Amino acid sequence: MRIAHVTDCYLPRMGGIERQVHGLATAQLAAGHQVTVITSVLEAAEPSPAQPDGLTVLRPGGPAAQPGSIRYLSSLRGRQAGQGYDLVHIHASTFSPLAYLAAGAASRAAVPTVATLHSLWSYATPIFRGFDAALGWRRWPIAWTAVSTVAAGSLARVLRPGTEISVLPNGVSPGLWQSPPRPRDPRRVEIVSVMRLAARKRPMQLLRVLRAVRSQVPDEIDLRVQLIGDGPQRDSMLAYLRRHSMTDWVRLTGQLDQPAIRDRFAGADLYVSPATLESFGIAALEASCAGLPVLAYAGTGVSDFIADSRNGVLVRSDDQLAAELVRLACSPAARAELAGHPQAGSDYHWDQVLATCEQVYRRAFAQWGRPVPVEATPAL
Repeated sequence: MRIAHVTDCYLPRMGGIERQVHGLATAQLAAGHQVTVITSVLEAAEPSPAQPDGLTVLRPGGPAAQPGSIRYLSSLRGRQAGQGYDLVHIHASTFSPLAYLAAGAASRAAVPTVATLHSLWSYATPIFRGFDAALGWRRWPIAWTAVSTVAAGSLARVLRPGTEISVLPNGVSPGLWQSPPRPRDPRRVEIVSVMRLAARKRPMQLLRVLRAVRSQVPDEIDLRVQLIGDGPQRDSMLAYLRRHSMTDWVRLTGQLDQPAIRDRFAGADLYVSPATLESFGIAALEASCAGLPVLAYAGTGVSDFIADSRNGVLVRSDDQLAAELVRLACSPAARAELAGHPQAGSDYHWDQVLATCEQVYRRAFAQWGRPVPVEATPAL
């Protein structure tokens, strides 16, 4: 099948959507599809990670084609119809102008279309309802999906009642995150988190939680924290760490590659995800694949694969998060009870994701009354 993935989030930017679109495109390419990624993200000045052979990436080019430019966005209809894609797969977050324009263009060009919501619309729900009043987008023949149960619920509050929404989760390669067990010192507790250092991920709130935890954990316990990632709040976080004398036990590592993150997971005891608007939580899933107990918020996408008191803890407030971190830091037995349960990752293996994709793609063709191209069935 000739598939076009359309996204406002893609490499060389690093984040959950970026990684997942690239991962899905790569997996589909390996399954025999012809895959193109259309994105409004410019190529970086420095060389990007190598693209797999056969993957086409279309980006803005030239002085008039900056991200979000009208010329680039309006050219999308011609690319979809003129290049003859069998299916267009839209990847949307809250602010995704290219994705939303592409969804309309694909519908008008009678191209079977799948849309995946990668975020929680929450506060933006009235805005999207307003767009429907102006554009009628809820009537477009789109096969709707979302990356988690909670994201599907967010989408259902905007779409017409009864609209079918499939959960098309992010994919993972569980084996890439597993390492041989290392000896543990019960008097040393390593906490790790991976996130973009942006306000919506709540990294500053995490620092406040960690400060409260350190004040309640006995001094004889050597508490260490590694926060992996980069983003606009990094400078504010560094200032907070210096102001409260936390730099000797909380480290901002910056962006790390997959082998380096796996190494940090192998040496850690706990993983924490402080975001309250987490639509999926791919880094939390990868940590779980590594056998780490995950502490995250209930009512987020993380709750699809973390079961409270089995392979992690689901909390409802920062105070509860601090209390659970204190409890686990002080109890090696409690940590051991939650550790070493990587089975959840098997439900999100790329083979499973591709199979779900095939079902959703069939639904997209059925909305137009068309048969699926024979080549659409992946060789799993």
